[in-house]
Amino acid sequence: MNAMKIILGENQRVEAHYKGFVVQTDQPAKMGGDNSASSPFDLFLISIGTCVGYYVKSFCQQRKIPADGIYLEQSMHVDEATRMIGEIEIRIHLPADFPEQYKPAVIKSAEACAVKKHITNAPEFSVKIV
Repeated sequence: MNAMKIILGENQRVEAHYKGFVVQTDQPAKMGGDNSASSPFDLFLISIGTCVGYYVKSFCQQRKIPADGIYLEQSMHVDEATRMIGEIEIRIHLPADFPEQYKPAVIKSAEACAVKKHITNAPEFSVKIV
């Protein structure tokens, strides 16, 4: 089991200690925070985009395709009925000289993102007092 330690900081700040790293979070001012760091929900969204980016970069590295000029844009579309994100759209921008035959495969590799897989096959959550 991988354990993460979560420390409650000042005001709305919370930090996670995991695998030798410290990730700080805060809330926007309108939520009572100091806006000193990304919110936990923003980090969730960031983890999706950066995971997809990793898979695209790995795809290029394995085929010795330069990744220069490649970038991704991620948009979140809110479902008006639930007021939750109903769709996450990721657009991969490729340079003009990107090999045409690899375009479908780069999409397939992007869809292999481990974060996305965990969302589509969500783990069970349990919260306990110790």
